Amino acid sequence: MSTPKHNSLLDVALKNIPKKFRTKIIDTYLALKRHCVESRSEAAGLSTGKFCETAIRYLQANILGAYTPFGKKIGNFPDECRKLITSSSGSATESERVIIPRALVYLYTMRNKRGIGHIGGDVDSNQIDTMVMVRVADWIVCELIRINHGLSLEEAQDIVDNVSVRQLPAIWEIDGKRRVLKEGLKANDQVLLLLYAVKETAVMVEDLCSWIEYSNLAVFKSRVLAPLHTKRLIEYNKEIDSAVLSPKGAKRVERDIL
Repeated sequence: MSTPKHNSLLDVALKNIPKKFRTKIIDTYLALKRHCVESRSEAAGLSTGKFCETAIRYLQANILGAYTPFGKKIGNFPDECRKLITSSSGSATESERVIIPRALVYLYTMRNKRGIGHIGGDVDSNQIDTMVMVRVADWIVCELIRINHGLSLEEAQDIVDNVSVRQLPAIWEIDGKRRVLKEGLKANDQVLLLLYAVKETAVMVEDLCSWIEYSNLAVFKSRVLAPLHTKRLIEYNKEIDSAVLSPKGAKRVERDIL
């Protein structure tokens, strides 16, 4: 999750952007960075789309004086960017009118055409695609900071480089398994962390037991899963032998484990 410190840092750096745009730009940007470090390609793709759709609305308002209302679908994204590029607005900088829209088209195209989260092919390009999207988003945010805060590109880059998001370095995926790398966690906290990595998705109990290398499946169910279920940190479905993290459990992970 993003931290108030990072939100505040970017909020100050982008202070000249109206709040209705600024808040959404920051939130979607930090979500994209977080999903990247968590290796969640599909979630990163969704955040990329939201980031692009927020940024173009800001540019529309700044350059054209009117923007597509939030909640209303943006039509043809490249066409909307082209309107910005070909506009004769004298108040916007060349970067806002020409360069950033073209970067947004590239970013939006990557998100739509590369099949983020796709399966197949000789090389899984999800990770490198996601990293490219993050770097393009970094550059766009740097430009917005430079333009709106009167900083050099290098100074803007320093700000972005210091915006590290809370990531999930505790989870490692290998050969279809998930391993908890964060040291010192008891079995119940390992379960919560593993379920947090796939929020709102059921995980088979046998997999959880195997992933944390608990010695006895029956004991794992009675001593680990059952108490977590009683505390409403997870939903343990005995009929199909699966577990899902609850909102209360997610809060526990974010507050106490991460």
